[in-house]
Amino acid sequence: MGIKRVSPEEARELMDRQGYAYVDVRSIPEFEAGHPEGAYNVPLLHMGAGGRMLPNPDFLGVIESRFAKDAAVVLGCRSGGRSFQAAMVLAASGFTNVIDQRAGFEGAVGPGGSEAGWRARGLPVSTKPAPERTYDSLRAKAR
Repeated sequence: MGIKRVSPEEARELMDRQGYAYVDVRSIPEFEAGHPEGAYNVPLLHMGAGGRMLPNPDFLGVIESRFAKDAAVVLGCRSGGRSFQAAMVLAASGFTNVIDQRAGFEGAVGPGGSEAGWRARGLPVSTKPAPERTYDSLRAKAR
């Protein structure tokens, strides 16, 4: 199953020109510290005791309650790993228009070098999400 991966600038262009929704799959504290402007927060993993990351059992249900299977969605995280994993989960669940934003919010380092993320590229950042785009709000509506 091939997942399309795009740069932060390409993700922003998809949002601006084609109406893609940006879903940040980082934990709630990471999202609250800064996220792409206009993003929704649906954590793939939750921050547990001692900083240990634990799977979010409600991830797919919350996504499915907010987005149609054919919705145009860009997924992002800290450096690209979680968002790619989330994209695979959604694609396996029948989502047909999911794109992964590589390099995430903070950037990525790999065998081919490093790539700056959303923040380092100077793209719009917010620390005040719209109330209806927070995880708590989205989860409450899913129940």
